[in-house]
Amino acid sequence: MNKLSEQDIEKQLLQFPEWEYYEDALHAEFEFENFKDCFSAMSRIAFECEALNHHPEWTNVYNILTITLTTHSENGVTAKDFKLAKAIEEIVEPEED
Repeated sequence: MNKLSEQDIEKQLLQFPEWEYYEDALHAEFEFENFKDCFSAMSRIAFECEALNHHPEWTNVYNILTITLTTHSENGVTAKDFKLAKAIEEIVEPEED
């Protein structure tokens, strides 16, 4: 998996308005109703991380989840990071039916 150029990253970010790119990584912060909802989302995200064999750097304080995605072996952002960001988005902000 090759590191993406900044131009490619900025183009991809148009699909991910919750995410920002800086310090060779994608960053997002999500707020939930309470700790239980936040932790539940983290648990569901963990299963996606295992399935993709790609793991975020993340922190949780009460109802706030902060996530950083980068591919350490490539020292930057790759398609793998965007694939995980998409999975995270689907968990955190499911589409309304």
